[in-house]
Amino acid sequence: MRRGIGTTALVAAIALAATACGGGDGDGGEKKNANGELSGTVEFWDTSGDAEKGFYKKVAEEFEDKHPGVEVKYVNVPFGEASNKFKNAAGGGSGAPDVMRTEVAWVADFASLGYLAPLDDTAAVDNKDDYLPQAWGSTQYDGKTYAVPQVIDTLALFYNKGLLEKAGVEVPQSVEDIKDSTKAFEKNDVTPFYLRGDDPYWFLPFLYGEGGDMLDAEAKKITIDEKPGVKAFEVIKDLVDSGAATTDTTNGWENMQKSFKDGKVAMMINGPWAIEDTLAGKQFKDDEDNLGVAAVPAGSAGQGAPQGGHNYSVYAGSDNLDASYEFVKYMSSAEVQKRTTEELSLLPTRTSVYGEKTVEDNQMVQFFKPAVDKAVERPWIAEGNSLFEPLRVQMADVLTGKTKPEAAAEKAGEEYAKLLEDGDWK
Repeated sequence: MRRGIGTTALVAAIALAATACGGGDGDGGEKKNANGELSGTVEFWDTSGDAEKGFYKKVAEEFEDKHPGVEVKYVNVPFGEASNKFKNAAGGGSGAPDVMRTEVAWVADFASLGYLAPLDDTAAVDNKDDYLPQAWGSTQYDGKTYAVPQVIDTLALFYNKGLLEKAGVEVPQSVEDIKDSTKAFEKNDVTPFYLRGDDPYWFLPFLYGEGGDMLDAEAKKITIDEKPGVKAFEVIKDLVDSGAATTDTTNGWENMQKSFKDGKVAMMINGPWAIEDTLAGKQFKDDEDNLGVAAVPAGSAGQGAPQGGHNYSVYAGSDNLDASYEFVKYMSSAEVQKRTTEELSLLPTRTSVYGEKTVEDNQMVQFFKPAVDKAVERPWIAEGNSLFEPLRVQMADVLTGKTKPEAAAEKAGEEYAKLLEDGDWK
């Protein structure tokens, strides 16, 4: 995307300021003890949820065993707060971590502001060719590498096998199948589907299912306001109005998980990160096989789910860059990725790890890996993360009846035009 002279100068100034103000505890981005070994502190912001953070804290602190001179300061930051918290800290030149677990859409955003250190030709990038190409794509901005892949994911349909069997319902292949199952579930006081209404990432399968997308990145064209976008808003509204789905536009994650784990709803759309938490629910903790996973339901034009995942990035202003690079190398290593799959059923980003027997035999990997291979790649642009807020607002307005689908799609398009006005989008 083209930038004006003023914007380029501002970004350069921010980058210099960030480099001058570190989040570590030394000078020059390098700390070594008397023996020439790495030393100092690496502060790591982990954005993983309750079911995952214990594992990542343990693994992060094991880095100290490999590098006794380094102290790892682990901090768990709620995912919903992490992006703004990092921007505020990095932009203010104080309080930013040395290393952060970054959602894939954050990388280009943070890099465009000068907040991330380029990782090319550093220890952080180890055996680059071992990474899945689609995972590596999310680490790139303006021809440089600003992150290293941690996990990759997509969305799928989670279903309660026992509830479907009791209702005499087959695993739905489409949104229409879900609607058609409503009466079969009603006799058992169960709602077929939970539609998450507070997070626009969950809107994307419905958008893709109608043949749409947020943008056409290659043509640099805004597409959310075209007919598929309108249809997608109509579909989610119809699911709720018909009684096939229940929703919540303010606390969707907690309510969705509770409803599914307690057997109040038979199906939901979710990702690999939800597996451990879901299996802890009373419907599954004594019978893990009761959890089924299938492709997201298709719309009228096809089926599709977004590519997601997380990476590791290094703060440009870190006072301990060398130790931070080594920390990223360790946390993204094949050894750690294998353990991540074994303990959390999350998908590796390294090709070699899929050859490990414990990974090959993981049931969730067996489903989600083919799904990831077919996932729709999102636009890796600086504004990519900002595209979700207009969708979140319009989803809520449509689901609560405040706005009609056509007006919602049009409004989202208008907001996109404002976000992208510094480029040559149309």
